[in-house]
Amino acid sequence: MAFLTNEGAYSSSSTHQGNYDVFLSFRGEDTRYNFTCHLYKVLCDNGLNTFIDYNLPRGEEISMELLKAIELSKISIVVFSENFAFSTWCLNELVKIFECRRNGQFVLPIFYKVSPLEIRKQEGKFGIALAKHEETFENDIRKVQTWRKTLTEAANLSGFLYTDRYVFN
Repeated sequence: MAFLTNEGAYSSSSTHQGNYDVFLSFRGEDTRYNFTCHLYKVLCDNGLNTFIDYNLPRGEEISMELLKAIELSKISIVVFSENFAFSTWCLNELVKIFECRRNGQFVLPIFYKVSPLEIRKQEGKFGIALAKHEETFENDIRKVQTWRKTLTEAANLSGFLYTDRYVFN
């Protein structure tokens, strides 16, 4: 299966080697039982070995297994939703995804009922979440600055905008 990117075609035989074709990153409470589970099924039905958090091996430390799964993936699909930035885990996962992007991993954002502009400018719920994190992590403000920078970088990527009625390219 091939994907079209700004740089041309990306196929599963890319030079970036991994155990998974796709890693799905999402805020569970927002999209797990609707959009993301349908996306997961479509990816799997089309022969893509897709990692989703309920595939975690039982008895393993969750954070280490998720980070390893990101590293072992060829593509990361990030589903941004209204409460995404309230989760420090989602933000840390996003930072890891963008570290892997610098090493050749393809990253595809999906803006699920949120605007890339809201994420880029960190307004609305994204702004509220980040302000809250600044209070919580006042002794580690670099962490929040990294999250802000990575969110902006992600919102600057070409992706898909999902509304209640349509998916826009």
